[in-house]
Amino acid sequence: MKEKGHLIQAVEEGGIAEEMGIEPGDRLLEINGETVEDIFDYQYMIEEEYVEVLIAKPSGEEWLLEIDKDYEEDLGVTFDNGLMDDYRSCTNKCIFCFIDQMPKGMRETLYFKDDDSRLSFLQGNYVTLTNMSEKDVDRIIKYHLSPINISFQTTNPELRCRMLHNRFAGESLKKVDRFYEAGIQMNGQIVLCKGFNDGEELERSIRDLTKYLPHLQSVSVVPVGLSRFREGLEPLEPFTREDARRVLEQIHRWQEKLYPEYGLHFVHASDEWYILAGEELPREESYDGYLQLENGVGMIRLMLEEFEDALARLEEPEALENRILKGTYSSVTGQIAYPYIRRMADRLMERFPEVKIQVFPIRNDFFGERITVTGLLTGQDIIAQLKGRDLGEILYLPENILRSGERVLLDDITVEDLAGALQVKTDIVKSSGYDFVDAFIRKL
Repeated sequence: MKEKGHLIQAVEEGGIAEEMGIEPGDRLLEINGETVEDIFDYQYMIEEEYVEVLIAKPSGEEWLLEIDKDYEEDLGVTFDNGLMDDYRSCTNKCIFCFIDQMPKGMRETLYFKDDDSRLSFLQGNYVTLTNMSEKDVDRIIKYHLSPINISFQTTNPELRCRMLHNRFAGESLKKVDRFYEAGIQMNGQIVLCKGFNDGEELERSIRDLTKYLPHLQSVSVVPVGLSRFREGLEPLEPFTREDARRVLEQIHRWQEKLYPEYGLHFVHASDEWYILAGEELPREESYDGYLQLENGVGMIRLMLEEFEDALARLEEPEALENRILKGTYSSVTGQIAYPYIRRMADRLMERFPEVKIQVFPIRNDFFGERITVTGLLTGQDIIAQLKGRDLGEILYLPENILRSGERVLLDDITVEDLAGALQVKTDIVKSSGYDFVDAFIRKL
């Protein structure tokens, strides 16, 4: 049987909780006589200057603590579950879902489909609204939680039901009206599937979504990712260069129309569209402050701008003589980012001829060649394609190929496994232009 309350994992030294005798292993039962459903209830209830907190000790003893504190001051506790509730799984069967395109036999966590609106605020996840109850909507409005990230796909209710394989998917769009009326900030996403929500349907969706400006700050349009593991799934075709150019024409036309009125470009194409179309990336100001970085919108432009800024700030080569890591180094990247990483490497070598940087674009044999992003590279592909090569002193691995906070790749190969297999020292580089430059300059 599930124990009541929320398990306290850690107590901040010198904080209110420690002063009140709260310890790790205790459970939070109530605040001001009300049960706490999740982290949002907790943060809202704990704000007041006077609160009554009911704590259960491991012995079963219950303490009712009366606490006077500053407004919005926290108790100084960390809970065993950051959400303070079970994660809600997705009830849809979207035709574009990448989790359905994963091979069997990978770690269990990779197959969990989340569609929990609370993760939208905590982690920036995009939610379809189909898993959101009216109570959830009421709480978002009550607590004025912003921004909420919404996976629209289409504003055509019937098409949305078909694409999400959920008969309530069209009806759930009405929740956006309530968020708009309450002034909740939103961001949107459209995963474009050829022959489904592109062309006239994309035109309709953009037009419909503009009515939520300015509270709906941005909408990204990203191409569906197609792995080689699609047996039994809805047949989907990859986009061609001409398709990409048509998508960009639509998006740019809407940007030119909306920017003069709202000061926002609003609808944005992910980087893949520009690369597929063979067109230059937009200038930095076109991204409205990079609202959609996690969807790959402006990620490469930001990296290039950071790199140029970092390069401009460097001292003259003579002044850095003893700090430059002279020698040969290697770096891996996905095929989509390769031309830009190569460009940065070349610029750095022009500035510092003593440094040689090899950049290897890794073909994604694991998921299939249509998957070109760096974040989905596996250890086995990197090993297979670099085995026997002279990689120099250090092989630099981009941080986004690793499990969050760990040194493990998507296929459970560790950084240490990879270094051993390739017989080279490895280091991790964050996905920024500043970090790329810093990787080759010894810290003082």
